[in-house]
Amino acid sequence: MIDPFGRHISYLRVSVTDRCDLRCVYCMAEDMTFLPKAEVLTLEELERLCGAFITMGVKKIRLTGGEPLVRRNVMSLVEALGRRIGPAGLEELTLTTNGTQLAKHAEGLVRAGVKRVNVSMDTLDPEGFRAATRWGDLAQVQDGIMAAKAAGLRIKINAVALRGLNEHEFDRMVEWCGRHGFDLCLIETMPMGEVAEDRTDRYLSLDVVRARLRLNWSLSESGYATGGPARYFDVAETGTRIGFITPLSHNFCESCNRVRLTCTGTLYMCLGQEDAADLRPVLRAGLDDVALQAAIREAISRKPKGHDFVIERARPAAVARHMSVTGG
Repeated sequence: MIDPFGRHISYLRVSVTDRCDLRCVYCMAEDMTFLPKAEVLTLEELERLCGAFITMGVKKIRLTGGEPLVRRNVMSLVEALGRRIGPAGLEELTLTTNGTQLAKHAEGLVRAGVKRVNVSMDTLDPEGFRAATRWGDLAQVQDGIMAAKAAGLRIKINAVALRGLNEHEFDRMVEWCGRHGFDLCLIETMPMGEVAEDRTDRYLSLDVVRARLRLNWSLSESGYATGGPARYFDVAETGTRIGFITPLSHNFCESCNRVRLTCTGTLYMCLGQEDAADLRPVLRAGLDDVALQAAIREAISRKPKGHDFVIERARPAAVARHMSVTGG
């Protein structure tokens, strides 16, 4: 699959549920209204859609949410996709999680063929974590992370950089991740969905963060890449890496190779645009794979050059849907 700008689409992010057991202040409103069950694709429908994308050239799938591991029987989908890993199919199956369910599922993920996971953890302070997630338990998340490590999963910690919450913790996070052998990825907050927070107050440029980190750490550009938008640096003192995802301070759209599928079958060609293709009617009309692939191909033909996030004009939000809908 090649989009109008010559980019090969080889990476699919699949939101298997819009539900989550946390309510991070930058991601969700406290009182969310979730989708009715009838609108959500079955796991079998999601598997069929993923299979179509794999046939069309997708090499990497990342399962997201909401929180993917709260979806009932989600491991059956993980296992089915894991069986597609191989020379003629997927190169990698990965997962982004908040970590609350990792202790229960880590070994099953490994058996299914998952080799690495991203865990969202914005702070190492238990009270700050509870405030940021509204009711999350940091100890539960860290227990899950350590269970994943023990099971053999490679781990990257994702943290959204937020002024007034964690801006003075990044040195500590680099040290903690280095001690445990984890990579760290810092992310600028994105203006998606109406939340109680004012993101213009919370926004923290990663240019500023990187300059502060260089005071205490030796950072050198790394050739490491995961297929995502992060720009990585090696940390000489720890032997691990730190990545920076900068949708606002440095737009990365020119190399975008990914599209996002929601749990309702809606395909978003760009995280920061509203244009989308509804694949659910094609699935539920009983049409064959030729028709399904044609619908996907038509959607890819509309993939835009990039988003136009600008934090100063993102009031209340640049994009109405919450991050939990498309999974980041």
